[in-house]
Amino acid sequence: MITSLLFVLPALAGIDPPETQVLVLQFEEAGWDASNADAVHADTEVFHGGERALRLESDNADGATFVTRSFPIRFGGKKVELRGFLKTEDVEGHAGLWLREDGTERGLEFDNMKKQRIDGTNEWTEYRVELPLHPDARDLYFGALVTGKGKIWVDDLELLVDGQPVWDAETLPQLITVFDTDTEFDDGSGIDLADLTHVQHDNLVRLGKVWGFLKYHHPKAREGTLHWDYELFRVLPDVLGAEDTQAGRSLLAEWVADLGEVPTCDPCAEPADEVHLPVEVDWISDSELLGADLSASLMQIHERRPKTGEQFYVGIQPGVGNPDFSMEPDYGHLETLDPGYRLLTAFRFWNIISYWFPYRDLIDSDWDRILARTVWEVAAAEDDAQFSVAMIRMIAEVKDTHTNLWGSLEHRLPIGKCKVPARVRFVEDDRAIVWSLPDTAGDLKVGDIVTAVDGVTVDDLVVEWTPLYAASNRPTRLRDIGRNLLGGECGPAQITVDRAGETLDLETERVEYEDDGDWAHSQSEEAFHLIDDDIAYLSLDKVTNADVKGYLKAAKGTKGWVIDIRNYPNEFVVFSLGSRILADKEPFATFTMVDLDNPSGFKWQQPVTVTPKGKPYAGRIAILVDEATQSSAEYHTMAFRNAPGAVVIGSTTAAADGNVSPIPLPGPFRSLITGIGVFYPDKSATQQIGILPDIEALPTVEGIRAGRDEVLEVALGHLRSD
Repeated sequence: MITSLLFVLPALAGIDPPETQVLVLQFEEAGWDASNADAVHADTEVFHGGERALRLESDNADGATFVTRSFPIRFGGKKVELRGFLKTEDVEGHAGLWLREDGTERGLEFDNMKKQRIDGTNEWTEYRVELPLHPDARDLYFGALVTGKGKIWVDDLELLVDGQPVWDAETLPQLITVFDTDTEFDDGSGIDLADLTHVQHDNLVRLGKVWGFLKYHHPKAREGTLHWDYELFRVLPDVLGAEDTQAGRSLLAEWVADLGEVPTCDPCAEPADEVHLPVEVDWISDSELLGADLSASLMQIHERRPKTGEQFYVGIQPGVGNPDFSMEPDYGHLETLDPGYRLLTAFRFWNIISYWFPYRDLIDSDWDRILARTVWEVAAAEDDAQFSVAMIRMIAEVKDTHTNLWGSLEHRLPIGKCKVPARVRFVEDDRAIVWSLPDTAGDLKVGDIVTAVDGVTVDDLVVEWTPLYAASNRPTRLRDIGRNLLGGECGPAQITVDRAGETLDLETERVEYEDDGDWAHSQSEEAFHLIDDDIAYLSLDKVTNADVKGYLKAAKGTKGWVIDIRNYPNEFVVFSLGSRILADKEPFATFTMVDLDNPSGFKWQQPVTVTPKGKPYAGRIAILVDEATQSSAEYHTMAFRNAPGAVVIGSTTAAADGNVSPIPLPGPFRSLITGIGVFYPDKSATQQIGILPDIEALPTVEGIRAGRDEVLEVALGHLRSD
């Protein structure tokens, strides 16, 4: 929770005089918010300029203490920069300035100087952090922070746009959208879904499909002329009041007609030449589903879609090509959702998957049936907890490890904010084994096979929890279930284990335990080291671009190199490292991208290559992967696999490769999807399959009990073999 300090001044740009803002940035006047007001002080004894500085004192070993200011972005430019002076004392985590740009989605651009590793004790030093000015950014947040224990002093901040003070930057006119002019339902939809009948349910499901189709096809929606969420709320009472199916169809036909005739297109949209997924809207010709009038209207709208390359509610992320949903309003002021907003949430997510998810063809359940089921569950939800479970169940059907109801998973089993501080992993025929003990966990030991929790077998828990765990494949789902297996309500927990053939019922405690999040299976303390002088070892969770040349120099002359990607890369080194281990400029991946003119259609893109630089590493390379290898880690694996003599060793990966697209949802909810399709150059799939190893190597119960890294052992054996 952020606590206000004294008062907050109005927005900077074009409002307050520069003199006032200088005093605030030099901490001569108030105007800052803080995460913990007791930790923030105005220091008149230690300062850099003026007569006082801001001092942050943190005794929180596991969290961050920070101050912040924010204001609307009403200026143009290419980059925004925060400069300032910091003094530190006994900082155990890291200190820094931070800068963040938000649009309708939080964190369009962000940097908190974590990678600069400012810690310990340092005298006054000037630092700077800068971000490109994102075209969709609406609000700028900035300040200073300290993580872990320690003190920092902050003074003489400067906020610059393209090198000039922010108040001298070009002021842009405020963008006015339909969200600013149509505010009828800002405080609630007024919709009641209690005692839903079968007729009402079927009419709502039909409405959800039609509303989504129109959102991305009708000019008044796709151009942003109408507030499409509020148009849903306007038509909902009539749909709910329809006496039967025919009345519901007729009402929708009238609704579409009232939107006005769609003009003919010149030029009209045409499917791309190289298509991965064709446009899929055959249902609009189903007169049994829609009725003849509604079906004819929708087909005409589809035929008249213009070639513009633009959508109001969907864009394309520059340089990548994944869909951008930042224009979707999130209604963040709503702490809880009424039934209409809950239904809107389900409709929004369902239609985004239908039209903009690059792997919709891999959804093995009937997506229409999932919408029908979710409408029942949304209508029956008595609170946000029950609604969250309904959405979590829907989202899990997508089978994308990136996708979840992020920020609301406390409603997913197991319920409770505590856990036994032990890490569980499924190995050998899906046995749940304690593979790490970050903290005291009663009588549990590394190597214990967990067979039951509070009297319920692990097998039964897996069956019960599976519909609530979104994942691209079974190993990844078990990975995430394992991370939560010992969670639940605070207090006593009974864990039944198999310890070397002996069954034990252990009494332990679930506590409020802040795991450090280091679930990487590489477990390396440093990025690079030599193993017995003949094998180089690099763990990507600690890699930096700045050190790549040093890694190459240290690895020179070794017989083999282990690149451990059983983790998430600390920095993106596909090109900086890949260019120095690859011998040829060969494609390693190809993408698919959304087609804004043809919603639900996906186009093939050109293959991706790495350009070699200089003579490549001469030894063999072993790339280690498993279910912890996800997204960027999978992409790195695909690139490095092309190195001469490289083999991938381990087990199938998390099968969710590609840049994510955040999905703003109403109120406190949010989600993501894998936004681009990532394939091998021959167009074979990676999603739900993962990166398959050349040499399979799996941990065993006996190996974990003995403290061995069996996957690494297989890699070393391969690299040292003749």
